Amino acid sequence: MATSVLRLGIPGRRWALAWIDGGSRHRSGTQPGPTSNRARGQSSVTQLSLRTAQKPRKGEHKWAAVVGLEIHAQICSNSKLFSGAQVCFAAPPNSLVSFFDASLPGTLPVLNRRCVEAAVMTGLALNCHINRKSLFDRKHYFYADLPAGYQITQQRLPIATNGHLTYSIYIRKKQSQVTTKTVRIKQIQLEQDSGKSLHDDLRSQTLIDLNRAEGQLRVDANISVHHPGEPLGVRTEVKNLNSLRFLAKAIDYEIQRQITELENGGEVLNETRSFDYKLGCTVPMRDKEGKQDYRFMPEPNLPPLVLYDATSLPSDADSQQVINIDQLRDTLPELPSATRERLVQQYGMLPEHSFALLNEVGLLEFFQNVIKETRAEPKKVTNWVLNTFLYYLKQQNLAVSESPVTAGALAELLDLLDSKAVSSAAAKQVFEELWKGQGKTAAQIVSEQQLGLMQDREALEQLCQATIDGHPQTVMDVKKRNPKAINKLIGLVRKASLSRADPTLIKEILEKKLSL
Repeated sequence: MATSVLRLGIPGRRWALAWIDGGSRHRSGTQPGPTSNRARGQSSVTQLSLRTAQKPRKGEHKWAAVVGLEIHAQICSNSKLFSGAQVCFAAPPNSLVSFFDASLPGTLPVLNRRCVEAAVMTGLALNCHINRKSLFDRKHYFYADLPAGYQITQQRLPIATNGHLTYSIYIRKKQSQVTTKTVRIKQIQLEQDSGKSLHDDLRSQTLIDLNRAEGQLRVDANISVHHPGEPLGVRTEVKNLNSLRFLAKAIDYEIQRQITELENGGEVLNETRSFDYKLGCTVPMRDKEGKQDYRFMPEPNLPPLVLYDATSLPSDADSQQVINIDQLRDTLPELPSATRERLVQQYGMLPEHSFALLNEVGLLEFFQNVIKETRAEPKKVTNWVLNTFLYYLKQQNLAVSESPVTAGALAELLDLLDSKAVSSAAAKQVFEELWKGQGKTAAQIVSEQQLGLMQDREALEQLCQATIDGHPQTVMDVKKRNPKAINKLIGLVRKASLSRADPTLIKEILEKKLSL
């Protein structure tokens, strides 16, 4: 229950105007997961931007929606935030519980250094201000999965504040049109994870697992609608959304539900709702008429968290006892936005191609490995990776790591194509054979199936002449300057050569023989 959790609040501008038949239409995310358990906490409002909806029909009213997100994200650490108990997903219930997790008298929290470092790095990645001093607080409420009766969090002074995230999206799903958006991050705070309630409906009982609760991601969405220029509307909170796909669906539904309710003369209640992923709608959980008093107070067993940078670090400081923000900044990996910019500049690829490479796990690494091992131009590598390799992956619903074609195998094939040892059509045949995973190299396949490009010009000239003699009508169309006719002849010659002839050379020979 003391598992490390990062809690993000992200205030930004309002969603763009929506109408009664509009609403948001974001459609991204992960595969559906099981419904999540109850998580609690005050909302930290996040407001995201949304593209403008279609123009309203006559008689319809404009609406603006404001959406705030409170994001609970699991920190990758070996032990929990305030105890040495191990973190292991799907471990047997209550198998990873320390005395502190069980709230035994006399036990004290010990802050996990790794979790603090991860929080700082997250703040840096999201362009936040890292507070040199932050505080821990107790948030009191009574529930079975919180045996201490309070949760350690950061309410007064969190570890990071006032950040922003710039991201790009496709316009109307057109991959050639990309626009940039920015969302503001209100704060990032470290927060103790609660336990997990396991409801046994058959025996009408609830069991408590103090290992952990929240999984890798949980989101609470706060949603309201109002007419532009008027005060903000009453908000509802949709709790415990556990995938981006469900988040988008819940927001879409709740915006439309509130607009419909108000248009029909009703009112929106300040309540907590949950998302029923089977029905695709939100349902009431409890009202918020009486605001819960969490009785926040300073955590007496944890001193202020003090961080340093290169200028404030004491000369005699023990590196194991202090955290240097600048040192953590230097260890940050290349962020996606920087990677995309580098790909565009280094390889001259289109921005949308850089997005595609980063949107599939492992695809960028695969692309870079091919680049290292082939003489082919980056543009050709990009084309094969995104159009051929990725197509085969999608067809069989495989991850990059599951591909039967390695980066080295594709690089060898592209070298054969680059040296004109095979034609483009033959190269695709070779790739198809490589995909079967029979352990053969591209060169072996070319040799065994005689797919090598015809090097004998005299033999190719004979094929061209035979094609000309056998298709007099097409030849007449060519001489009449029919642009499609010459392509037909080229196709016939390539078919006769079993796709082993170079189309450019075929065209050259045909034009010479037909005196074009």
